[in-house]
Amino acid sequence: MGVLKKFEQRLEGLVNGTFAKVFKSEVQPVEIAGALQRECDNNATIWNRERTVVPNDFIVELSAPDYDRLAPYSGQLGQELASMVRDYAQQQRYTFMGPIKVHLEKAEDLDTGLYRVRSRTLAGSHSQAPQAQQAGAAPRGGGYGGYGAGAPAQPQQPPAMPSAPPPGGGRGAPAGQARRWVEINGVRHQIAGNSLVLGRSTEADVRIDDPGVSRRHCEIRASDGGAAVQDLGSTNGIVVDGQHTTRATLRDGSRIVVGSTTVIYRQAEG
Repeated sequence: MGVLKKFEQRLEGLVNGTFAKVFKSEVQPVEIAGALQRECDNNATIWNRERTVVPNDFIVELSAPDYDRLAPYSGQLGQELASMVRDYAQQQRYTFMGPIKVHLEKAEDLDTGLYRVRSRTLAGSHSQAPQAQQAGAAPRGGGYGGYGAGAPAQPQQPPAMPSAPPPGGGRGAPAGQARRWVEINGVRHQIAGNSLVLGRSTEADVRIDDPGVSRRHCEIRASDGGAAVQDLGSTNGIVVDGQHTTRATLRDGSRIVVGSTTVIYRQAEG
């Protein structure tokens, strides 16, 4: 059973069904749960072949009407959302640097139905891992970063990380195969499958909060023979290693400029 489906079923059984009223609001808890999953994926930092760290402290900003509907259940909802994040992390083999916390806040600048997710990595007294894995040195806690739906967000300060490429296979890269990832503003995003879509939409695999970036701006496609980037009909196009293009083959260290953001493509043998 999927993590989101289990989350919905747990909510339905809480406090004699009082969450049924909440489900009628413009923003539904399952939408928030999905946004938290994307927040983890978009901010996953590869430390080594056994460890990919994701944020553990989340704030969900809601419009005044949505917040007023959800506030009476914020304590239980926060606990269930934190539990959902933990289940999702176990499924994806992510680890945390501290306890998982989810808070709801009111944002006067948001209209009904819009929300914004901010997150950061905070070190705790012990590391939270899917299999009780103990943490090494804790990263520096960063500022909140925005990857919510339908609203602008603040850029995230990434946790401190090794300057050298991570050793080993990494999540989703079998031994002996090339590992591929992109670096955006110092944060690494692994290319776990054969494709990675970059864009401003929350539906993109990696969301880039840049007004010059289209909702689905470009796609990096990987295969045994290498990798290439393809423009997806964006407004401002792409520049690869200084050349305006619609498609280009990538090498380790290739620089892809989308809007005013530089994306560095990296690869290493497994």
